[in-house]
Amino acid sequence: MIVNKDVRPERKIYYIGALVIDILKESKEEIVDHLFVFEKLHKKENVSAEVFLLSLDWLFLLGAIKTEKGILKKCF
Repeated sequence: MIVNKDVRPERKIYYIGALVIDILKESKEEIVDHLFVFEKLHKKENVSAEVFLLSLDWLFLLGAIKTEKGILKKCF
């Protein structure tokens, strides 16, 4: 189940993915380094690298981003 009322949504992959999309929208570049995104995200939320990578996987599966060798490309 994606949504569980017993767990805080701030720790869910879909929430972190939404924050990643916000960071990518703020960037004027079409291609962004994933470490840059992680650093900006980590300033907003205390997110582990594992959760960050899982959220990138989720966004990739949705077709919102493409990745290659540490580079994120917006698909929106």
